[in-house]
Amino acid sequence: MPFTPRTPHLWRLRTRALPLGERTLLMGILNITPDSFSDGGHFYSPTDAPARALTHALQMLDDGADILDLGGESTRPNATPLTAEEEQSRILPVLRAILDQRPNATLSIDTFHASTARLAIDAGAEIVNDVSGLLWDAEMASACAELACGTILMHTRGRPQDWPTLPPLEAEKIVPSVLAELTDRLADAISAGVQPDRIVLDPGLGFGKRLDENYPLLAHLDQFREFHLPILIGASRKGFLAHTVAQHAGLASPPAANERLHPTTAANVAAILAGAHILRVHDVRPALEAAAIADRILNA
Repeated sequence: MPFTPRTPHLWRLRTRALPLGERTLLMGILNITPDSFSDGGHFYSPTDAPARALTHALQMLDDGADILDLGGESTRPNATPLTAEEEQSRILPVLRAILDQRPNATLSIDTFHASTARLAIDAGAEIVNDVSGLLWDAEMASACAELACGTILMHTRGRPQDWPTLPPLEAEKIVPSVLAELTDRLADAISAGVQPDRIVLDPGLGFGKRLDENYPLLAHLDQFREFHLPILIGASRKGFLAHTVAQHAGLASPPAANERLHPTTAANVAAILAGAHILRVHDVRPALEAAAIADRILNA
C-alpha cells in the first residue's frame, strides 16, 4: 500500500513558526532529573548544574535537534512528585544557560505545572509540552492561551503512581479511547483560548498503556489525521520496545534503556511513514539518519 504524504502545517510558537511535514523534526530530550527511567542523574547534579545538562544540550543541537525539550520532573511509573518550585530550580538555570550559548535555539518545557510554564516561556522557551494534556493543573490551559506559545497536548491514562495498578485495555478499544480523550483535551484547550495552529498532539506511548497496548497506536497512527493537526511521537527507549525484543530474542530480561537504539529506530521509522511530524528522541544523530531515509520514502 502506498504511503500518504503528511499534511503540511505551520506550527506557531511564542516568537516564531516551524514548518512541519516536508521533513521530520527532531525534539531532543533533556531530562534534568535524578530519576528519569533512561538517563536519570546523567545531566543533573545539585553540585554542577547546569554544566552537564548544557554540554549535552549543545551536543544535541550540533547533532541536528530542531527542538530541545527540558524536563525537571520524572514521569516514570511510581515517580516521586515534585513541587513546582523544585522543578523550576532544576529547569530554569539550564534553560537560561542554553539560550546564553545558543540564543536562537527552540526550547520546549516539559511540565504540567502552569507556574513553571509561565516562568519558562518568560525566560525564552517557545513551547509547553504537557504530558497530562492540560489536565493536572487547572491553570495550564489558560496559561498556554495567554502565553501564546506552542502547545503539545499528550494523552495519558491516569498518573504515574496509578500505572502499575491500572486494569488492562482491550486491544480494539485502545485507539478509539485515545482518539476520544484527545478530542476532549483539544476541545478544552481551544475553549480556553489556545489557537489550533499552536497545537501538536501526542498519543502518549507508554503513558498508562502497558507493553503491547502501545502497538495499536503505532499501527493505526493514520487515524489521528482526523484532527488535521501535527502529530508528535515519543517512542524513544521505552519499555514496551524492550519487552518485545526480549520476547523475540528469548532474553532473560529486557535490554537496558541505553541498549534500545535499534528498536527505537524501528518505531521511529514506522511512525514517520504513518504520519508523525515530530519525533521526541534521546539519540539525535541516529534519529536524524533514520528520518532522512523515511522522509525520502514518504516524499517519493
